[in-house]
Amino acid sequence: MNFPTPRYTGPAIAAHWVIAALILVAFPLGVYMHDLPLSPTKLKLYSYHKWIGITVLLLFVPRILWRITHRPPAPLPMPAWQHRIAEGTHHLLYLLMFLVPLSGWLMSSAKGFQVVYFGVLPLPDLVGKSEELGDLLKEVHEALNFGLLTLVGLHVAGALKHVIIDKDGTLRRMLPFAK
Repeated sequence: MNFPTPRYTGPAIAAHWVIAALILVAFPLGVYMHDLPLSPTKLKLYSYHKWIGITVLLLFVPRILWRITHRPPAPLPMPAWQHRIAEGTHHLLYLLMFLVPLSGWLMSSAKGFQVVYFGVLPLPDLVGKSEELGDLLKEVHEALNFGLLTLVGLHVAGALKHVIIDKDGTLRRMLPFAK
């Protein structure tokens, strides 16, 4: 089937792909650095991971404001249950784009490691130092990350379904250089 494909706005497309790229770098970096022995390299990778997370958190604010103030294109024809799943997945993705980096910042604060954005801007600790709270927030951060990974996988699978099976132009609406 071929349907007309009204596109998302340029800022929505840019925010989508920039945040997606940051998440796709931050997750494997977090998994990789987790088991490294303590070293200058591990500390540097932790800093990069935190910088990426804070950047996602900072970009989330204008992204959600844009989404609230700019209607996305109307959904292409699909069964109502698919639309509900897509909408629910998007809401959960937005929630996790906020909660994952926030939980990492909270964890760093609780573990006594201040986040210094790009190595120059010290961010305030959000909670006091607490080993118990730090360990709990580590578990929360990991669980939220794996939830985000699952949702990203479902999101990608849905996009591929629209390309391969439905052939309905859904993905073209979000591609930066599609016509």
